[in-house]
Amino acid sequence: MITRDVDAFLRFAHELPADRAACAKAVYLVAPDGFSLAADSASDNHYMDMTRTVDGPQALAQHRALHRALSAQLPSLCFAGDPVTPDAVFPNNAFGTAPGRLLIGHMRHPLRQRETARSDIRDFFTGVLGYRLIDLSQQPGVCELTGSMVIDRARGLGYCGLSERCDAAGAAAMHAAFDLRTTLMFDLAAGEYHTNVVMSVLAGRALVACPAGFGDSSLPSKLAALYPDAMIELDDAEKAAFAGNCIAITPSSVWMSELAGRTLRQSTRDALQSAGFAVETVELDEIEKAGGSLRCCVGELF
Repeated sequence: MITRDVDAFLRFAHELPADRAACAKAVYLVAPDGFSLAADSASDNHYMDMTRTVDGPQALAQHRALHRALSAQLPSLCFAGDPVTPDAVFPNNAFGTAPGRLLIGHMRHPLRQRETARSDIRDFFTGVLGYRLIDLSQQPGVCELTGSMVIDRARGLGYCGLSERCDAAGAAAMHAAFDLRTTLMFDLAAGEYHTNVVMSVLAGRALVACPAGFGDSSLPSKLAALYPDAMIELDDAEKAAFAGNCIAITPSSVWMSELAGRTLRQSTRDALQSAGFAVETVELDEIEKAGGSLRCCVGELF
């Protein structure tokens, strides 16, 4: 079922078992080789500031530190970057996985569309891992995968925020390709480009969300019914620092950037710890100049 009806979604979701893997078995990244800010991406991403300059070597060093840190908790691989796609450091928007399947997203902007054509990433998943390719890049709807679709993997729930980066046709295509049981479509607040900047589901048991990021600011409180012991509400400052762009790569740790970690209110940190998550951080201020943060850098392998 894919719907805009919150009540219908909740009724259906309440009956679903948490019988799928809640966290990925490995993660993958794309190195920021030739990293720079892309004007087309900035046109609908207000977290970017094109007047800022980027330090390419520092971005590479921070990304390498992220790779090392994640590798301490689960298998992590990193594909080489390409100066032809200078903002291709956020692979979770372009590539996604479900068990036995590789999804290719339909990116809104031409530079990111070039990124999804990479044969090496496609060939790794299809030729080395034997995954079936589901290429959404040519279907009519725009869909920037787990940038636009936040997934509760344990129950097969999709939370799809509609914006310039994802429309209803794209949401339906992702719902089918990710093999979701039910998906809720909703509007993001004006100026928000990706759902995973304003919310995250952690290991199937906690919901992190900033009400100001939703067209209907009451939506997170309604979704809290599915996470009664672990609804963690972010304020505007935490959202602006990318605290919503977090990810649980294991059932006991939540990862976010150093900026996000420094900005967390003590009440937010306490709520995460009460939900069973140790907060892990990596400095990513150079990469964050491109309008995304740690979760955007991390592709999940299911």
